[in-house]
Amino acid sequence: MTQNIILIGPMGAGKTSVGKQLARSLNMTFYDSDHEIEKRTGVNIPTIFEFEGEPGFREREHNVLLELVSLPNIVLATGGGAVLRPENRSALKDHGVVVYLQAPVEMLYKRTARDRNRPLLQTEDPKGKIKEILAIRDPLYRQTAAFTVDTNGLTVRQVVKKILDHLKHQP
Repeated sequence: MTQNIILIGPMGAGKTSVGKQLARSLNMTFYDSDHEIEKRTGVNIPTIFEFEGEPGFREREHNVLLELVSLPNIVLATGGGAVLRPENRSALKDHGVVVYLQAPVEMLYKRTARDRNRPLLQTEDPKGKIKEILAIRDPLYRQTAAFTVDTNGLTVRQVVKKILDHLKHQP
């Protein structure tokens, strides 16, 4: 397997956990675009949002994504909003097999409810915000992905197995 594997989907879908295990099982290098942004700026994502707003963060995200997708033999977990820019969607599709990790709102809410590192969810109604975000992004995830894995009720290992099975049967 020499083609990169790129995981997309909403926050809380399991991209980082699945990506780490997938990379280990394929002997590939794992990257998380959000972690790379934090490493390079020296601050967490909420701080970037606070000082630069979402547009500033999205610009940083775009630059990091372009750099990461050009690396060979990687598994990349993207941030939930990486698909918002058309040029990001193109870059992801052009540089690997894109997998959409899909999850129901209830599960995403449970996984992200107490996470203060999610600036878009620091609102009165985080579950409503997740629904709102998904309404915009779900079509973009579907348009970008080569295939979708529904993660509902599955362990990380089971999701990794589904991805590996699907990749084996690709031409």
